[in-house]
Amino acid sequence: MYTVEIYKLDGRIKKTRSNPNGERLVFKKDYDTDNLSTLENTVKTTLRPKERYEIHETYVTRKSLMGGKEFQERYDTPYYCSPSSETYWCS
Repeated sequence: MYTVEIYKLDGRIKKTRSNPNGERLVFKKDYDTDNLSTLENTVKTTLRPKERYEIHETYVTRKSLMGGKEFQERYDTPYYCSPSSETYWCS
């Protein structure tokens, strides 16, 4: 399973250290496929000028901080919401 994110250049967005190109996220969708090359070709052919894409594996394997047990979570889970972080367990 993969997730496609498409970013577009936007003159209204300030260029910062975390966003050096001044882009904004315009599209994010999960695709249930195992064929990365086909997905990449599809995205490339439908991409407009001034747009950039990223393809991520939707789920990543991490290790819980407390029990050491491995688990699957989305790649975009905030650090403080992940059982693999100290901030998750300290409240």
